[in-house]
Amino acid sequence: MSETNQFQLLRERRFLPLFVTQFFGAFNDNLLKIVLVLLVTFGWGEKAGYDPAILVPVCNGVLILPFFLFSATAGQLADKFDKAWLVRRVKLVEIVAMALAALGFGLGSLELLVAVLFLMGLQSTFFGPLKYSILPGVLRESELVGGNALIETGTFLAVLAGTIAGGLLLELDHATTAVSAVLFAVAVVGWLTSRSIPDAAPGDPSLTVRLNPVPETIKLVRFAKQDETIFLSIMGNSWFWFYGATILTILPTWAAHELNASESVVTLFLTVFCLGIAGGSLFCEKLAHHRIELGLVPLGSIGMTLFAGDLFFATAGAAHHAATAPVDWLTFASSLGGVRVLVDLCALSAFGGMYIVPLFALIQERAPVAHRSRVIAANNIINAAWMVASALLTAALGASGVSGAATFLVLAVLNAVVSLYIYNMLPVFMIRFIVWTLIHTLYRLRTQGTDKLPDEGPVVIVANHVTFVDGLIMSAAMRRHVRFVMDHNYADLPVLRYLVDKGGIIPIAPKRESEEVLEQAFDSIAEALENGEVVCIFPEGKLTADGEMNDFRSGIDRILARTPAPVLPAAFHGLWGSFFSRDRGKVLGFLPKRFWSRIDLVVGDLVPVGQAESKGLEDIVRTLRAGRT
Repeated sequence: MSETNQFQLLRERRFLPLFVTQFFGAFNDNLLKIVLVLLVTFGWGEKAGYDPAILVPVCNGVLILPFFLFSATAGQLADKFDKAWLVRRVKLVEIVAMALAALGFGLGSLELLVAVLFLMGLQSTFFGPLKYSILPGVLRESELVGGNALIETGTFLAVLAGTIAGGLLLELDHATTAVSAVLFAVAVVGWLTSRSIPDAAPGDPSLTVRLNPVPETIKLVRFAKQDETIFLSIMGNSWFWFYGATILTILPTWAAHELNASESVVTLFLTVFCLGIAGGSLFCEKLAHHRIELGLVPLGSIGMTLFAGDLFFATAGAAHHAATAPVDWLTFASSLGGVRVLVDLCALSAFGGMYIVPLFALIQERAPVAHRSRVIAANNIINAAWMVASALLTAALGASGVSGAATFLVLAVLNAVVSLYIYNMLPVFMIRFIVWTLIHTLYRLRTQGTDKLPDEGPVVIVANHVTFVDGLIMSAAMRRHVRFVMDHNYADLPVLRYLVDKGGIIPIAPKRESEEVLEQAFDSIAEALENGEVVCIFPEGKLTADGEMNDFRSGIDRILARTPAPVLPAAFHGLWGSFFSRDRGKVLGFLPKRFWSRIDLVVGDLVPVGQAESKGLEDIVRTLRAGRT
């Protein structure tokens, strides 16, 4: 089956109506929010007797509050009922909310508009678990990263469009009337597109919905914590929102007070930030090759740290203190220091997109179908808590006199610390990063037949042995975690030592060198297969010295006799002559002749349990290696 390009999803009914519906919902959220904030800031607040410095944070809090109060209920409903049916009901609530917003604007009632803001937060609370739990049901696993990338792209473009539209609409005559008309029209269009979302079966129709928010919220978070991978991924996801919310909060004051920049520069910053996240999100599919590539998460966090840190150093060079008035966006973007700031801002947000998309796809893919919506609801609750923490941090730093530039440095350090903690607790992220880096610097990997690996259960992969990184390449190619067997002499090299300790590599030795290591290897292989894991072995028992295959040894027969399992044969092409092969004698005894070499991995048909033996497997691998399928 050919892989679907992420943009092709925008032409398919299973995805397009959901994409458009969520885009218009995010647009309306941000249009209403920015209009209300601007009106409060520039006249309405004081006229109604409210302090804008207090009312603006209150508006932000009102938008977030429903996530704490109703996420547990939203998750339960999304698991119990047809998700598409619920989406249409949620969009009807939005239409009612926008009609009330029009009434609020007409009456000049800030109280009513703040209540509408709460309603929009409420509909977002219920819509979030629905849209993200629908995706794994309508997309293939190979499309999940691309689909999430488009959803994240659409969300941030909608944020940008709603924010800019709010500023432009307020400049018109009869501005509030125009805003009301746009809000209501967009809500209606969102409801119309939601009617085309295909039915999405409930995960657990027998679920009893309990409405008490406090115990259900605690229960929801505890459930998410039962799977360490899911919970740490949620924490990493929430950290992204903390990081992004902090940056967006400090942008206006940083621009005005430290860069001597006008409002147009703040708009430019917001545009660059949103487009960067959109671009990074879309680039994920190309980098991940239609799979949930966890190696992109550390890559993203490295970029987020480096470029946030550089904004601290770039601030002084980008400031226009000599100007008698705040500079406009064109003047700022024309200066060398301004270009550096814009590059930093775009890069850190692009790396943020690379960071967040695989994390969200992993949460969706890993969560049990019957509980998927509730897991996503738990994610939303924790996201909201971290965003509140962001507001508290920025307020505390501001009150302490910490500059915006210094806040970027604080954020960079915190990002590094949080990332290292998560990767230490969940080493698979860093392991995948090491493997991904290897594959994308020394090699260009092309695969055929990797979809033949079963989604679950024990499997033994056998392949020809050309370099001592064959196992890493196999890990990069397969969608499941692969534990591979490696010569114990190489297992003590610095990077590989980390992979042995954290990634489950199984060191092995010939009997003549260490019978103890050999027996421990067979025990570890048996244990892994009994636990339903994937183990890759190289039955030749040594690297090829001339580029040709050696005969398979009997170790594979011993493994299968002890722990029967299906076997997946595979063959590497193009590795001979590369840096880690023995074509010039000793491995690693020379500099690489080339980088980014084209290599291929061809996977054969799965050999059922009880039908595999060393000679037959050797013949299959030789055939695959010769290019005959």
